[in-house]
Amino acid sequence: MKNLLVFCSAVLLLGACSKSSMTASKSASSPKAEKGWISLFDGKTFDGWKVGKNADSFKIEDGAIAVNGPVGHLFYMGPVNDHNFKNFQFKAKVMTLPGSNSGMYFHTQYQEESWPKKGFEVQVNNSHTDWRRTASLYAIQDVKETYVKDNEWYTEEIMVQGKKVTIKINDKVVNEYTEPEGVDRPKDMADRKIGSGTFALQAHDPKSKVYYKDIMVKVLPD
Repeated sequence: MKNLLVFCSAVLLLGACSKSSMTASKSASSPKAEKGWISLFDGKTFDGWKVGKNADSFKIEDGAIAVNGPVGHLFYMGPVNDHNFKNFQFKAKVMTLPGSNSGMYFHTQYQEESWPKKGFEVQVNNSHTDWRRTASLYAIQDVKETYVKDNEWYTEEIMVQGKKVTIKINDKVVNEYTEPEGVDRPKDMADRKIGSGTFALQAHDPKSKVYYKDIMVKVLPD
């Protein structure tokens, strides 16, 4: 009888552990499910994305977008919000290799080649010769400090509400910018103004290699 009770207890304990293990496994393997967040990249294809010149600078490796090659830009052109975002939170997991440079654009629009004229670039650069580091609002409000290391995944997040842009690294605010009323940009930056548009990832040069995954957006009310 005693042996039977021990056996039953073991079976119950094993079942509870198995259930707990399954739950933990499911939680670990599933994307971070947060209310309002929408995935823009399925980890397998470029569905919803479009690139013009130098399309070979973008490939998919192990569930991430690998960016490496001559100047090119991969634009989100998919159905989410008809690829037009005004107020939003946008985030991605990013990893840079040593000496690499890239960027994430917002409020931009599809352009066949060269650097996008419309919108803003949020810098991705931890050790490139360009002194503007990760989280810089490129040439608008730059960051000189280095907050993350090469060869390590980190989260970079952009939030736009009205005229205010907030940039976070690993959930820490490192750059905040509010566009002044009636701002007057130089001629070559005339379209770098808060408005609306889509997102883009930048291929900077053949010596740079950067990875992006878990690319998500949360649309915020106007």
